[in-house]
Amino acid sequence: MVLDKEESVSLVSLQSREKPRGCAGCNGRIRDRFMLQALDRFWHEDCLKCSCCDCRLGRVGSTLYTRANLILCRRDYLRLFGVTGNCAACSKLIPAFEMVMRARDNVYHLDCFACQLCRQRFCVGDKFFLKNNMILCQLDYEGGHLNGSTERQ
Repeated sequence: MVLDKEESVSLVSLQSREKPRGCAGCNGRIRDRFMLQALDRFWHEDCLKCSCCDCRLGRVGSTLYTRANLILCRRDYLRLFGVTGNCAACSKLIPAFEMVMRARDNVYHLDCFACQLCRQRFCVGDKFFLKNNMILCQLDYEGGHLNGSTERQ
């Protein structure tokens, strides 16, 4: 038994001589030139929606998720069923759908990924150092404000 399923959405052309198909969402006939195909069924563009937030899932090539008879967008799937954790800097919960930064085994909110002494935020490509499980910028690391071993990132 499969509990979770990740599926892509595809656009299918209805041929002029082809009999109209029924929509899995509203049970109405699909008379449009194009219809969506997902979960081995056909849908009107407006009928394929997330069960939680009602956002349309009809973008071609987009991904939808199913679990417990729900059709979900990625954000709601992760919010409901994703794994959460705590930020290594502030110890607050990080929702499963939120973007994070990682350093070794530590996970951080984007706003918390900063030098833990001077609070300077890092940009892509900046050097940072992990010392005594604290993130440090190059100036604070080279200034020797903390004692102990260092791992350069």
